[in-house]
Amino acid sequence: MKKLAFIVSLISCSSFVSVEAAKPSGDRPNIVYIMADDLGYGDLGCYGQKLIQTPHIDRLAKRGMRFTDFYAGSTVCAPSRCVLMTGLHTGHCFIRGNGKDNLRPEDVTVAEVLKRADYATGQVGKWGLGHEDSTGLPTRQGFDFFYGYLDQHHAHLYYPTFLVKNEKRVRLRNIVPNEGRWGQGVASKKIDYSPALMMDETLGFIDEHKDQRFFLYLSYTLPHANNEARGKTGDGTAVPDLGIYRDKKWTKQNKGQAAMITYLDDMVGQVVKRLEAHGLSDNTVIFFTSDNGPHSEGGNDVAFFDANGPVSGIKRALLDGGIRVPMIVQWPGRVKAGSTTALMAGAVDFMATAAEIAGVKLDAPTDGISFLPTLLGNEAQQKKHDYLYWEFYEQGSKQALRTGKWKAIRRPMITGPIELYDVSEDIAETKNLAKRYPAIVERVERLFTEAHAPAERWRPSGKPRKRNRTESR
Repeated sequence: MKKLAFIVSLISCSSFVSVEAAKPSGDRPNIVYIMADDLGYGDLGCYGQKLIQTPHIDRLAKRGMRFTDFYAGSTVCAPSRCVLMTGLHTGHCFIRGNGKDNLRPEDVTVAEVLKRADYATGQVGKWGLGHEDSTGLPTRQGFDFFYGYLDQHHAHLYYPTFLVKNEKRVRLRNIVPNEGRWGQGVASKKIDYSPALMMDETLGFIDEHKDQRFFLYLSYTLPHANNEARGKTGDGTAVPDLGIYRDKKWTKQNKGQAAMITYLDDMVGQVVKRLEAHGLSDNTVIFFTSDNGPHSEGGNDVAFFDANGPVSGIKRALLDGGIRVPMIVQWPGRVKAGSTTALMAGAVDFMATAAEIAGVKLDAPTDGISFLPTLLGNEAQQKKHDYLYWEFYEQGSKQALRTGKWKAIRRPMITGPIELYDVSEDIAETKNLAKRYPAIVERVERLFTEAHAPAERWRPSGKPRKRNRTESR
């Protein structure tokens, strides 16, 4: 009954879709979705980065399709992941901000959808949508296997005292004095580096499932900062070796930031290599993206690497620098090598896209549209969004949407003035055209009202309501 009530409540604000795959030749492919943490639009070589080496990710772009107008689900961790997993934007989804919230039994995830198509499902990395003993655990939300961090604060620490495998803690050899309630802190003894452990589990999952169809969600934590370390060390980066950046005449932090991104790139390379070793490359579609824009946390200098490229703003902004992210898709023989698309799409579309790839009907409410036709070069068949929408409750609250060439921002939500930018001419969003185009502003205001479904947990004051004792942790 809870599932039914949830679906009925969303009929008025989300569309039902029922899609079948554009049948690929041979078996339905494996799906690997790799999502970096706080990686900016300009942090990769294939998106213009000059100082940081990312050869393996750049190779994905050379062998696949690069999106220029792809958007994360939110400008911070938890809601971005909620949008990705549920296919509902932040005006409709349950988790709309960072906090200690848990997905509910009635929330439908991509993993649950793909299990209906007989996919084995696994996640390695940061979950951020459910805590221990809650309904939001990944293994209670459609995943057969999980290894990593449940809590985003815990995920700040690259040398933690434990990680979670399925529903149990796995003790590590690191020592963290005065460890926080959620496992966060600064390690005094560093032995087990979490990305290395995640890499082992990733490759193990591929090895174990090489003979069956699988969906693997790799939400690696690089290059997120350890925010707790900044106050003690002045440097929030964490990597075992500075590698090729060791002798650069840069600050320690800048060397560390570059090394973290290159370490992430090497992880991507290892995933591709293992798929190739098992002969799975041609029948695996790989997505690579980020959960939001670059951060200025832990001492990070966004300007040094021009991490947001041509767009303005960073993590926590609803300017494009906070939400426009890389997206690369490789699928040999299906996605044209070296191709680029300007399709306006986002993480909200992944559920619909994955369902169509897998050939499973999607009858859950969604704000997404499958972009499989674009991947397959069938532009004439591609349905397009009227608009993409975001709302964010920190910093006094704000909301944004993109419709065609127009990008609109309103702060605070509901009552604030609307800013209007033509991102086809002004990608950095420097010229507010609201006064020049009142008719567009009027339309945008209607869309803001349409997209926002009020939620008791999330209030435009910028202060989410505290849970009571009867609610899950």
